[in-house]
Amino acid sequence: MQLMNPLTNHTDGQTAKFSGGRYLAVLLAGLALAGCASTGSGSGSAHPVLYPNAAFNRVGEAQAQNEVAACQARASAAGLRAEEGSQVAQRAGEGAAVAGVASAVGALVFGRGTDGMLRSGLGGAAIGGAAGATQAAVRGSRPNSVYRSFVQRCLSEKGFDVIGWN
Repeated sequence: MQLMNPLTNHTDGQTAKFSGGRYLAVLLAGLALAGCASTGSGSGSAHPVLYPNAAFNRVGEAQAQNEVAACQARASAAGLRAEEGSQVAQRAGEGAAVAGVASAVGALVFGRGTDGMLRSGLGGAAIGGAAGATQAAVRGSRPNSVYRSFVQRCLSEKGFDVIGWN
């Protein structure tokens, strides 16, 4: 009995490219979507929007943005983060591990052999990783309200009026 090499997909020693490329493409697409989902006013990457009041008009747009950056730097120096905790990589790894193992075990239970187990495990890992990353981007990238309050108070003390985050 000749065993199939899971890395070459051949039994006679011929070399062929490993078909894991499509699984990697699925994982990368999921991570790209996750990155897109983690931006906007409800994300930790948002910036304060200033109302053009007297202080803003006195210093101008450029200096006002410098003041925003200075207040954000003060918040960071105080140990605060803009996000409550971006867990995209952690969730992607968890999803890949759980789905990969479950798929591989399922392939063994249903008698797909070593090659089927490897293919199912890789497919499950790619799909689970993409799903985990997307879930983390949507749920895990929440803005830190204490960070935002710190920045808003800092700007308020300088005479600026924050009307929202964008």
